[in-house]
Amino acid sequence: MRILRFNVGPLDNNTYLMVDESTREAAIVDPSFDSAGVWDRVEQDGLTLVRVLNTHAHIDHVVENALFVERSGAPLALHPADLPLLHAMSEQAAWMGVPPPRPAEPTHALCHGESIRIGGEAVTVAHTPGHSPGSVSFVGDGFVLSGDALFAGSIGRTDLPGGDLTQLLRSIHGRLLTLPDATIVYPGHGHETTIGRERRSNLFLQGTHERDDAD
Repeated sequence: MRILRFNVGPLDNNTYLMVDESTREAAIVDPSFDSAGVWDRVEQDGLTLVRVLNTHAHIDHVVENALFVERSGAPLALHPADLPLLHAMSEQAAWMGVPPPRPAEPTHALCHGESIRIGGEAVTVAHTPGHSPGSVSFVGDGFVLSGDALFAGSIGRTDLPGGDLTQLLRSIHGRLLTLPDATIVYPGHGHETTIGRERRSNLFLQGTHERDDAD
């Protein structure tokens, strides 16, 4: 699986394409502000977009959902625990001082442990709540797209509606730090890191050991 990162928008967001190079099928993850140009890359590389995936439903991760769903005809997938956030998009937009995005309703409800096929490849859904109730990460062979759960040297904020620090630490320890040290972490903001690096040096995780009972 090839991972293409596009750093876009005013909030340092990462929008990703996960590509099976043998079939040229791809999934887009978290279409953020200013991510419309990613469609040009899809066409340029001769890719078929088969899925639109959201790690969670904060506006900066879903704002261009409608564009990619309409252009590709691909299903939109979100964990159902974040539907209230998605349906509060007008309030999120007002809080940021931006127009609300065109709505796009998910047609696939993500659940913990399910396998998402992209061509001949697959990623596994890990429910990693704490930043939001329905936050998920996508775990592949040697990598994880962690959304806003885990960053290089930091963790997701928990002061927004639905955030829970105890739950977030439980998610990280139980479902991310259990991955091999060499696993590359592709976060929702900022540059990539590895599980081992965060286990050893992330100050937000030192001295915290939470059980895996997120669900």
